[in-house]
Amino acid sequence: MFKPRTTLSTVALLALLGAPAQAQERFAVEEATIAGVHDALAAGTITCRSLVQTYLDRIAAYDQAGPKLAAIREVNRQALGQAEAFDRNRNRLASEPLACVPLVLKDNYNTAELPTTGGSASLAGAQPGKDAFAVAKLRKAGAIVLAKTNLQEFAQGGVSVSSLGGQVRNPYDLTRTPGGSSGGTGAAVAANLALAGTGTDTVNSIRSPASANNLVGLRATQGLISLSGIMPVSKTQDAIGPITRTVADAAALLQVMAGPDLDDPLTSPSAGKVPESYAAFLKPDALKGARLGVVKALFGTKPEHAEVNRVMQEALDAFEKAGATLVPIEDPAFEANALNAENDVQTYEFKALFNAYLATIPNAPHKDLAGIIASGQYHKAALEKFLNGAEARRDGMAEPDYKVRLERISAFKARVAAVFDKERLDALVYPLQKRLVVPIGELNQAERNGIVAGLTGFPAIDIPAGFSAPTERAPLGVPVGLDLLGRPWSEGKLLGLAYAFEQATKLRRPPASAP
Repeated sequence: MFKPRTTLSTVALLALLGAPAQAQERFAVEEATIAGVHDALAAGTITCRSLVQTYLDRIAAYDQAGPKLAAIREVNRQALGQAEAFDRNRNRLASEPLACVPLVLKDNYNTAELPTTGGSASLAGAQPGKDAFAVAKLRKAGAIVLAKTNLQEFAQGGVSVSSLGGQVRNPYDLTRTPGGSSGGTGAAVAANLALAGTGTDTVNSIRSPASANNLVGLRATQGLISLSGIMPVSKTQDAIGPITRTVADAAALLQVMAGPDLDDPLTSPSAGKVPESYAAFLKPDALKGARLGVVKALFGTKPEHAEVNRVMQEALDAFEKAGATLVPIEDPAFEANALNAENDVQTYEFKALFNAYLATIPNAPHKDLAGIIASGQYHKAALEKFLNGAEARRDGMAEPDYKVRLERISAFKARVAAVFDKERLDALVYPLQKRLVVPIGELNQAERNGIVAGLTGFPAIDIPAGFSAPTERAPLGVPVGLDLLGRPWSEGKLLGLAYAFEQATKLRRPPASAP
């Protein structure tokens, strides 16, 4: 196993970037929102530079010091200069929807000024030639890439451990993992090390860290956001999206990221599907008259599921109080363990897609999966079985079983659509995880339900449902999240339902470990 390391320690880098910002007397960066930051910039309460510096100070205090969250893989040494450029042209505030929004990006998003490693020591220093399409759109809208975040290596698993970045800690309980694979982004956004962030989701990987860190995580309809320049896992199951502290901020990032990309044919169906304003769907009464299908097969029935079930029952009661009708869905086809075992296609697709991606990185230390495996420079305990299994498939996408799995995926997608039609549903609701996020040391987050969205390509948003009972190690309790899954291209409706629940319950709480 490799010891955690980075190309340059965050503390050392911050010393190069500049002195700590002065304490803000009129603006608290903790729990800040995009709208709040823009109001403060417009009023002159803060400068963009002071905002970025404050986040850099928090990274120094809480990521490699204090609780040592290990959420940040590398800070962007150009971030302060980009903030200063904004301060010299404040007119950008009126024209750029994400003006001076400091973001953290999962380290499988290509960035022109920072390496993209997938968290792997085997790809240390791998430098893409340009930004991913979605990153370029975020920058054009005014966002500042503050840092790249640690992740489950190559986005393969749910506990967020990597050979290059080590184990990410959950800021709500430092003995637990932050979910995954986008756990670095989840921990960073939860601990207020950035204003917002991004993740990728092949099965659970945006919504798992959202659930485990009391956040909002949106997996968009597959094809709504381009995957160009994103380190791939599965062309059938991959999707990307925002991870934020509020529904409104998720809507703001989605507005910028969504839409067709000529270099990604999968996005062509999204033409005409992006509304003028996702924010227009954010209404406090959006749950009135909504029909939500409660998927019974995605709830646990054993003692270890009790805390999640208790929190979920309180959330379901809140949905009804806000005006929604709950419709029980009794259908064994939704059973997540069976779906994962019988339909998941990651090992069939990974090698060909990953090798093609490596060919686009000019200085990639290894040119194919076989080279990475031979190097031994990866987290063997977490990855060896998957990587060897993927490499062993000579041509996975030509195998008969792969084609059978695609047929089953198509049938499942049709079945889920039929449930929506039969019950006249606006969304399905279920816990993203049947039990609490696992302790550090375990290498698998079992009993997650994200596969439903992963296979159908339907959009799903995970929102805070509450906390488990407090303990000495988890003074607020451990966060529990719930998924709302909708029909394709229904992101606006899902955001509206999530916003109404958020406003009715106000369940977001910052972690005590990063005050």
